[in-house]
Amino acid sequence: MNRAVALLAAALLLAGLAGCGGSGAEPGAPKGATLVLDFTPNAVHSGIYAAEAEGFYEDAGIDLHVQVPGESTDAPKLLAAGRTDFAILDITDLGIADENGLELVGLMPIVQRPLAAILARRDGPVKRPRDLDGHSVGVTGLPSDTAVVDSEVSADGGDPAGVEEITIGFNAVASLAAGRVDAATGFWNAEAVEAERQGIPLRVFKVDEFGAPSYPELILTTTRKELKQDPELVQGMVEATTRGYEFTESQPQSALDDLLTANKSLERGDQAAQLKALLPALKPEPFDEGVLKEWSARASAHGLLPEPADVKGTFDLAG
Repeated sequence: MNRAVALLAAALLLAGLAGCGGSGAEPGAPKGATLVLDFTPNAVHSGIYAAEAEGFYEDAGIDLHVQVPGESTDAPKLLAAGRTDFAILDITDLGIADENGLELVGLMPIVQRPLAAILARRDGPVKRPRDLDGHSVGVTGLPSDTAVVDSEVSADGGDPAGVEEITIGFNAVASLAAGRVDAATGFWNAEAVEAERQGIPLRVFKVDEFGAPSYPELILTTTRKELKQDPELVQGMVEATTRGYEFTESQPQSALDDLLTANKSLERGDQAAQLKALLPALKPEPFDEGVLKEWSARASAHGLLPEPADVKGTFDLAG
């Protein structure tokens, strides 16, 4: 009888220990979390891979799994469905998710300025954005491309109605090299760097140099539910990611090594060139509410958002 009681007591004790933390993890063990990237790994994600390799997430009590998005991955919906804890979102996608009632919240900027630009061959007719009036520009087909073209051309004193948009998909460099278009939309940290490495001379017109505010392009995002239910996890994620980008800023070659070690298929020369271009924009800083309001108004004016976003509701300004 005493043996049976002892066994029952032991079983209850083990069951109680397994219930601590909700997942059976031992006290003090890192908490598992998933982060979905916005795109395939590249230099803009260097701070994340540095934080992982240098143990910053582990220091924060987080066992982070970084997930590369598939072609059909819809990160906002994955977040809302609880299938990932965090995601890197384009700021406009975050605004649209907010408009759709997905209850997401931006935690911190990953890059401090917009990456969109108009790229024109240096030996071509487009010397500045207003020169696109009467010329062709290649676009991917996304609505944001038209907003980039319209805002830059009008800000430079040109007429956007006179620009011929040609859908070229994600082939800006090849289209410019072949002379199929006079200019193309692209990212100054990616396509512009690639073209330069291929010896294609370009003029690069960054969107925040022609009309747009210098808003943060990419945002570390979670859900309101996660922020409320597990604030320690969210705070740890923000702090560790911030440390990762501080490390990247101070030791870019080491951060590049961390990125390449985790992603063997990346070519060092390409990523080194991208990181060099990006470094000034990767400085980890908190949100600027005034800049976010400017971005929101511009996005609404160009039809990217149906109405200006609720900045205080969409972004964790206190973080």
